[in-house]
Amino acid sequence: MLDQAIEQRAFPGAAVAITHQGKLVALKGVGAFTYDAGAPRVQPATIYDLASVSKVVATTTMAMILYQRGLLDLNAPAARFLPFLALDIGDRRWERVTAAMLLAHSAGLAAYSDFSRRPAPQDVITLAASIPLEADPGTATLYSDLGFILLGHMLEQIAGEPLHTFCALEIFGPLGMAQTGFRPPASLHEQIPPTVDDREFRMKVVQGEVHDPNAWIMHGVAGHAGVFAPAEDVARFAHAMLSGGAPILRPDTVELFTRRQASPAGTSRALGWDTPSQPSQSGTKFSPRSFGHLGYTGTSLWCDPDRRLSVTLLTNRTWPNASSQQIKQVRPTFHDAVVDCLA
Repeated sequence: MLDQAIEQRAFPGAAVAITHQGKLVALKGVGAFTYDAGAPRVQPATIYDLASVSKVVATTTMAMILYQRGLLDLNAPAARFLPFLALDIGDRRWERVTAAMLLAHSAGLAAYSDFSRRPAPQDVITLAASIPLEADPGTATLYSDLGFILLGHMLEQIAGEPLHTFCALEIFGPLGMAQTGFRPPASLHEQIPPTVDDREFRMKVVQGEVHDPNAWIMHGVAGHAGVFAPAEDVARFAHAMLSGGAPILRPDTVELFTRRQASPAGTSRALGWDTPSQPSQSGTKFSPRSFGHLGYTGTSLWCDPDRRLSVTLLTNRTWPNASSQQIKQVRPTFHDAVVDCLA
């Protein structure tokens, strides 16, 4: 199925890792880094730009750890940790925005705004807060990179250390995710497929540095994007989430953050995570208690606690540009095929 998607130019290559009943049952690479003849072949250890899968592997998990340590009050006003919101923005609705709303994408923030022409990383944080709210907090689900930019900064203030440092020490290290992290060193760049041939802004092939423009201007470390990882490392993370969170999380914390929110009405969002909707990129066969996330570059992670199943699918579908949308058809059919194979 993946080979056929490559032939149809849904993406030039992919790495997949599948865990089932506590075991790694599939780990493989297919295709190549690009469509060019002679391009490096994708290996099981190939490292991909996770894009928004960073939201769960890094930022949400950091929030989970701080929550269970009693440092993060999910219902506390975000302005308590981001005082410039109350001082500079002037929109009193910000006083009602909570950490839980930022995690569940119900704070009312806009989805995205390109700040990549700004000179300083701190500008992105203040600018993200300056975009007018599109809905009253708690009334609508609006998926928002801006919310996770602010959430990442807020968590840094609570933890007293940068996002990438915390995640390396408290998440990636304990879980044995040895090749996972923000800002991969130059020595690893050749192991990372390029994500875009950027002829508008960076004027180069983007390889080994984050695809997202806002994360790039933030020097590759942001709450919404920036993590690079191979499929096996993501599978290690998924295995921990399906095993009650050990050794970094408690089972009750995992259950709380992966459970679909009761409001706003009709939301599919949990705290940081998404859950199957209709139609879902997880396909038609993952259980209602499943949780997962997608990434713009063509990455995804879905976990089904009822089946003790996780599927990590990493691609660079944005190469050489983001025009192909075939990944939206590939993901659900691939997930359904995996479930059928394991039935």
